[in-house]
Amino acid sequence: QVQLVESGGGLVQAGGSLRLSCAASGSIFSINAMGWYRQAPGKQRELVAAITSGRSTNYADSVKGRFTISRDNAKNTVYLQMNSLKPEDTAVYYCNAKTVTEGVVAGTVVTDDYWGQGTQVTVSS
Repeated sequence: QVQLVESGGGLVQAGGSLRLSCAASGSIFSINAMGWYRQAPGKQRELVAAITSGRSTNYADSVKGRFTISRDNAKNTVYLQMNSLKPEDTAVYYCNAKTVTEGVVAGTVVTDDYWGQGTQVTVSS
């Protein structure tokens, strides 16, 4: 089991910045990748950015050049630095952790997704 606690959301004007944090606890040794997703009212949850244990990163096209994901393994924390925020960035942001563990059957693996409680980001125009 992995527990995720997010912080750092809030209200900001367009063009401003926010930094989200997500602290992981529990079976952190099993975490393969962490990321941030967001869900705006009436829309599906979408990937914003992700980072693997090897620090490879992936970003949604809509945030490339504005958002940066990073992780501090010593603190078991992943960050999302959001700059040049736009009203369309308004959403609930969720931290995600993907874990990989050995399956019961030899040679197999089990993957799981864990989610934080979400933090609201509101960008005013």
